[in-house]
Amino acid sequence: MTGTLVLAGTPIGDVADAPPRLARELAGADIVAAEDTRRLRRLAQALDVRPQGRVVSYFEGNEAARTAELADALEAGSRVLLVTDAGMPSVSDPGYRLVSAAVERGVGVTAVPGPSAVLTALALSGLPVDRFCFEGFLPRKGGERGARLREAADERRTLVYFESPRRLAETLHAMAETFGGDRPAAVCRELTKTYEEVRRGPLDELADWAAEGVRGEITVVVGGATERGGEELDAAELARRVAVREEAGERRKEAIAAVAQQVSVPKRKVFDAVVASKTTARG
Repeated sequence: MTGTLVLAGTPIGDVADAPPRLARELAGADIVAAEDTRRLRRLAQALDVRPQGRVVSYFEGNEAARTAELADALEAGSRVLLVTDAGMPSVSDPGYRLVSAAVERGVGVTAVPGPSAVLTALALSGLPVDRFCFEGFLPRKGGERGARLREAADERRTLVYFESPRRLAETLHAMAETFGGDRPAAVCRELTKTYEEVRRGPLDELADWAAEGVRGEITVVVGGATERGGEELDAAELARRVAVREEAGERRKEAIAAVAQQVSVPKRKVFDAVVASKTTARG
């Protein structure tokens, strides 16, 4: 018989948020794969539990090599518990490869649901939560980051990002330039911890605030684009939408047709807007 892979959520701040089943799984697993074994031992101590199985590291640096080892153990009948430093495995953390390997080998996969910075930030943001997109961490390089933001510029669902406190101000400025400085957003810092803070406001104001320096674990929630009727969009906005599609790989003719259809205006109007923007840029 094959074993079972258990994905377990861990606290994102307050250890009291640990799901009750986590302690039982820690005590009963044959193997505990942890992103950071030192943090795991501190968590186990706080939960007053001692893992009886073998504890191994499973992080970005050894994920590819260790996946095969853990998959073999699962296929041989072991119960493997996977935990990361905080939150649910696989969500911007190690886990996807092991889940994929377990599924491919016909091994059962289950979860111990736990805290999630994504859902916690969404709930606290004050922004619409009926539909949302999780974008994880943006690329560090400015050009790649800008391209990713342009892809999301017209997304109408609420957007959720993780970000380093060192890059927060730069990222918020880039968001303000791409999405518009008046786009509503929320910066959620140190969720469930002693110095928890949720700062809400338009992107340009949040960027100015972050320029003074921010510490802690950061989740950024950004309101989706508000769709306006084509007649309400000026030429610059129509041209910008075409440019976003071109930068994402569409040909100009196709991009113009797509924008015209999206906002229900004649293709000629969009074409004229693009031509006018090029003329203005050259002038």
